[in-house]
Amino acid sequence: MSILPFAIFFFFVFYSFNFADSSTAFVAPITRDQSTELYTISIYFKTPLESTDLLLDLGGKFTWIDCTPDSYASITHHYIPCGTNLCNSLSSLACSNCFRPSGPGCHNNSCALFPENPVIRNAILAQALVDSFALATTDGGACGQLAVVPNFVASCSDDELLVGLPEGVSGLAGLGRSNYSLPAQVSSVYASPNIFALCLPGPSTTSPGPAFFNTGGPYYFSPGVDLSSHLVYTPLILNSIGFTIITYYGHPSDEYFIGLTSININGKRIEFDRSLLTINDKGFGGTRLSTVTPYTTLETSIYNAFVTAFVNESAALNLTVTDPVSPFEVCYAASDVYSTRLGPAFPVVDLVMHSEDVFWRIFGANSMVRIDGEEEGGGGDVWCLGFVDGGERPRTSVVIGGRQMEDNLLQFDLVSMRLGFSSSVLAHNTNCGGFNFTEDPDL
Repeated sequence: MSILPFAIFFFFVFYSFNFADSSTAFVAPITRDQSTELYTISIYFKTPLESTDLLLDLGGKFTWIDCTPDSYASITHHYIPCGTNLCNSLSSLACSNCFRPSGPGCHNNSCALFPENPVIRNAILAQALVDSFALATTDGGACGQLAVVPNFVASCSDDELLVGLPEGVSGLAGLGRSNYSLPAQVSSVYASPNIFALCLPGPSTTSPGPAFFNTGGPYYFSPGVDLSSHLVYTPLILNSIGFTIITYYGHPSDEYFIGLTSININGKRIEFDRSLLTINDKGFGGTRLSTVTPYTTLETSIYNAFVTAFVNESAALNLTVTDPVSPFEVCYAASDVYSTRLGPAFPVVDLVMHSEDVFWRIFGANSMVRIDGEEEGGGGDVWCLGFVDGGERPRTSVVIGGRQMEDNLLQFDLVSMRLGFSSSVLAHNTNCGGFNFTEDPDL
């Protein structure tokens, strides 16, 4: 689903933008694309400012945007010459020339990067650029005016990299641990702490969820719930070895890893080789979060133990496995399942972190996926376990996917190097669509 209607509203109501100060918080809307099960964030780019929909990539090193001549026009863009301090700070691996008329993404002696599409795992060589960028300000409960983030560094790309992405997107918003990710640049420009938060909307709402930047809270959701007061914290872990198509030698991973130590189902620990949850000296193993992975993937032995335990606990609830619907292997007839405020009534999954009393609790709303099996060629209306087999030797043993993050508030604190997580906000009588994107408190 495109967020253009929300973006158009923002543009006309809040176009009287300004330059913010270090205490200013920002917000941008996130929507869930039904066809790809990926997430789109809406920001403002170029001069004059233009609403721009980008794929939300939590682990992306930098932002990239389609600069083909019929797609990009801005009076404030400029290129980055090779050999400059800015180019060197980008860890550029190439210098680019262009044999077309000069314009965005087409200059001689231009600093070049390798923008990557993480969905189809493709990368190209493209020129870096600098341009104007803006976000809506917020008091934590609603939107304010647009504020400019000057001299925003991004990479050009072309429409080749848009394959497999939600319809209408122009590129990718990188939110990773890099100095040139979107949140890092906002933090740097305003000399403020690098803290941002995401609340991905689930399939039960058509309203966007918020991405907050430059703020540790408050985060107000209808009916007046401050979700920052419901966060539990666990350390963010650095994977010292990055994994991109074009390897930046010696550069650590820009993705966010956490110290998962065990998995419980209905309070019972699943038995598997827990050394798989540790990152080894080659960068393999561990647990990371990904907004470009629709469903949580588990290394094969972890997955098998997980499924066995889940099926056994479900049987105790008088639930019987029915025919599966791809890509899932465990499904149940929807007619046999009770509904609750926290989703369908299934066994509770706990992702246990650095301490036994620090756990991310996953209820049925996040563990299960509703599928009309007749439309999918299956056997009827079913609930399927939304975890998939990640293979026997994956790069990362556990990848927490988008479905399991929906309707959960996640705060990434790059100052204290910790992740704050709320577990399901449905428990607090709200959802990620409960942020007020339609009213400005100053109007």
